[in-house]
Amino acid sequence: MKAHFVNRDLAGYLVYFIMGVSLVSCVNSTSSPAPASTITTDIPNSVEIIINDMKLPHEGRPHGVPTSYDWALLPRLGMGNNPGTFQAMVAWGQVFEDLNGNPAANTRVQIRDIKAYMLSKGDNQWHLLQSSHLVEGGAFREDFVDDISQPADIRYEEDGSISVTAGGGYNFHFWTPARIIIDPNDIAGIFTTVQARLVINNPSQADDRSQARYLLDMGGDYWLDLSAQWDNWETNGDIGIGRFKYVTTEWQSFNMITLSEEEIRQNPPPLE
Repeated sequence: MKAHFVNRDLAGYLVYFIMGVSLVSCVNSTSSPAPASTITTDIPNSVEIIINDMKLPHEGRPHGVPTSYDWALLPRLGMGNNPGTFQAMVAWGQVFEDLNGNPAANTRVQIRDIKAYMLSKGDNQWHLLQSSHLVEGGAFREDFVDDISQPADIRYEEDGSISVTAGGGYNFHFWTPARIIIDPNDIAGIFTTVQARLVINNPSQADDRSQARYLLDMGGDYWLDLSAQWDNWETNGDIGIGRFKYVTTEWQSFNMITLSEEEIRQNPPPLE
């Protein structure tokens, strides 16, 4: 997710640079092929969860994120429903250790089913823009300064999703495999969502998932087009950043939406 948005100042702009670099790297990824994806049927999401993911403070503080960053303590909107001249978008999320660290040494975060929807001004209906069982991503310095990154600890799971770890000064920032074209004049709302849970790293060792302190949130970016490279914050901008919540042993949904609580209740996004 990149330094995403440190207050709309220089640090915030740095975020956009990092996002541009990561998306380029995901296009050129040379990681080994993942197993074929499988269909998931349990969907732990609701209107109330979606509302709270843009309304309530973060459940915990993400490690290494300065309080001066305007997403350090609360979810927030960025460009919202106003992409300007940008004609593409991408859904993304990020995994951090808790501010006080993560004592669990045998626990990973499994991530699956990242999706993005758009509410159309034309027909007042939600339209699926992106849907991928598999996410791609990398490990970035927690404050995203200087776009410092390193290879992420990624494991492919039997269902075709991945699991990861984060820590040691690095988060895990993930995204959909590609951007998608949008009509910038038809956006009444954007909704991004993903599912995650804690899994054991090594089954032969003690299960310490109850001690894990991993936080995850969702967001999204607008881009000038499908292939634009980062250009001094002129070719992309964030849509919004959702609430950081602790990942648990049960599947749960993490969301970002650009609508108000009243608008969500009047026209809720798909929950499948």
